[in-house]
Amino acid sequence: MVRSQHAATKVYDKPFSYTPPKDSALPLLFASPHSGTVYPDRMRADLCVPLMDLRRTEDAFIEELFAAAVPAGAGLLSARYARSFVDLNRDSLELDRRMFDGLPPRPCGVPGPRVEAGLGCLPRVGAKGQPIYAVRMPSDEGERRLAGVHDAYHDHLSRELQTLKLRHGRAILIDCHSMPSRQPGRRPLPDIVLGDRFGSSCSARLTSLVERRFRKLGYSVARNTPYAGGFTTLRYGRPRRNIHALQIEIRRDLYLDEAQVEKSSGFEQLGGDLSRLIDDVCVFASGR
Repeated sequence: MVRSQHAATKVYDKPFSYTPPKDSALPLLFASPHSGTVYPDRMRADLCVPLMDLRRTEDAFIEELFAAAVPAGAGLLSARYARSFVDLNRDSLELDRRMFDGLPPRPCGVPGPRVEAGLGCLPRVGAKGQPIYAVRMPSDEGERRLAGVHDAYHDHLSRELQTLKLRHGRAILIDCHSMPSRQPGRRPLPDIVLGDRFGSSCSARLTSLVERRFRKLGYSVARNTPYAGGFTTLRYGRPRRNIHALQIEIRRDLYLDEAQVEKSSGFEQLGGDLSRLIDDVCVFASGR
């Protein structure tokens, strides 16, 4: 790799979309950190993989599937920039030193398996495990992405949860994701995987409620395997402080043509089922 020739001067603005609830009576927020679709021109210029390779890592249309949260009384926060640009479900210190021209933009934590695999906060590889970039990323560009997108998203999310807790005495975050239907070396996945970090990030009653509703709707459900929750549930889930965070992973072939990243015939059915789930979670959040 050689150094990128693009002078990075732009500040990345509008890193997320937030739709407040129509009725603020509930301590409830839904978030979609991986459904962003913006790939800035300078990123595209440095790619050495087809853009579709990156698009297939998106949690495509997840923010649309959970849109019923807003009229039901919850806020909806969703990413605008693609997860290949900045992964909002990673710690900003999960950085891969190998992808930068010189020092990383921030001190790096001890590299875990995800970073070693190239899947840090600023991903190095795409869906097929191939390097994303033909050039090394300048450190200042990395910091712009972290500050302008990652930090901004989490600052907003943190403020919203604290506001809900101050107003209602508690806050509930549902972190919404999708997962590939096929993963090399793994057994077939269930329709839904719920991640509560093995009971540490939210009330067991909430996890059980969501699991029961999905099962009643005919979906197969697993808990914490293979996804127990990421940075978001780890950072915000504090049940003893009355802040609960639950991750929901939906198998993509239920609603998506994964090869073309287009809605399939199952999209409307899943959307209707998720509306029923959202209604149940709203009742739970209301304390009724």
